[in-house]
Amino acid sequence: MFTITKDIYFCYGHRLMNHAGKCRNLHGHSVKASVSVERKELDEHGMVCDFSDIKDCVETYITKYLDHNFLLHKDDPIIPMLTENNERFLALDEHPTAEVLSKMIYQHMKMAGFKVAQVVLWETASAHACYREN
Repeated sequence: MFTITKDIYFCYGHRLMNHAGKCRNLHGHSVKASVSVERKELDEHGMVCDFSDIKDCVETYITKYLDHNFLLHKDDPIIPMLTENNERFLALDEHPTAEVLSKMIYQHMKMAGFKVAQVVLWETASAHACYREN
């Protein structure tokens, strides 16, 4: 099995309302998403796929939904104030954790036709979450 990985960097703000620690407060992250695509055999160019194909697909999604956006649970009481002030946000059915975001990116890439091995979201330089299907 061949695997390639493309790293994409972006920023977002969020809070985890159900969290007992400091993450319950509004805060932001500068993150790295590592998207790995696999293939049993290489294509006619000797590649799993072109790195730029991964970049174009994932960056389009991230720019539209995640980058420089507030990611909030759909029940967050701050949403009406953000709406009232025409602020950008994305309301999620799940809490906006690194685990959930890695799954969202994975599912987008899979729906776009990529054979995604995994998506790793680096929330800090020393902490990351990974989503893959087995």
